Amino acid sequence: MTDQMAPDRLIERLRDGGVLPVVEIPDGIDPIALVDALATGGITGVEITLRTPGALAAIAAVRCDRPDVLVAAGTVRTPEEVDAAIDAGATVLVSPGLSARVLDRAAQRDTLVLPGVCTPTEIQMGLERGVRTFKFFPAEAAGGTRYLTAMRGPYPDIRFIPTGGIDASNLATYLALPNVLACGGSWMVARSLLDASDLDAVRRLSAEAMAIVRQVRAGAAAGPPPG
Repeated sequence: MTDQMAPDRLIERLRDGGVLPVVEIPDGIDPIALVDALATGGITGVEITLRTPGALAAIAAVRCDRPDVLVAAGTVRTPEEVDAAIDAGATVLVSPGLSARVLDRAAQRDTLVLPGVCTPTEIQMGLERGVRTFKFFPAEAAGGTRYLTAMRGPYPDIRFIPTGGIDASNLATYLALPNVLACGGSWMVARSLLDASDLDAVRRLSAEAMAIVRQVRAGAAAGPPPG
């Protein structure tokens, strides 16, 4: 894999991070200052969505200046966007849905892609192409933790990164599920915070999110109480 981590290592990094901020980069925000604010709070990965004109430049800047940060490109919907995101430096691609053309192009470029799913049929289609980790989107609207618990029956070996409607109030509930690898969310990088250049709030909310991740992971490691 040219200038890319092995997929297993990327999956491990996503799991270790626990939270993947989903960012729409507005004009006037320095992406380096933003990822530094996230890192101060303990978050070392970011998904920069291809929804704004400066997204590809932001991906390139972060990859160049902060090579230790895991940089994912989000809202990747076409083969052309696959190429553009990888050429900019994205190491992971995230799609809102499951597209055979996107999966095929990502495979040609030897790059990890996390397709979005919300039905067993989509999961099955991904499995047939070798996908074992999916974005579950829109998580809360599509059934939330009840849905993910139900999917453990037919798909016990599949892992999900739920995104959509997740914030500090329900993060722990999602992370406690065995089939949840990590959670995507935008509450610590909300557009209102970025428009106000409130990086202090980004740092604070990132630290709170990582405290939840550590608490959940510590509880899982300790196991159920005796008796």
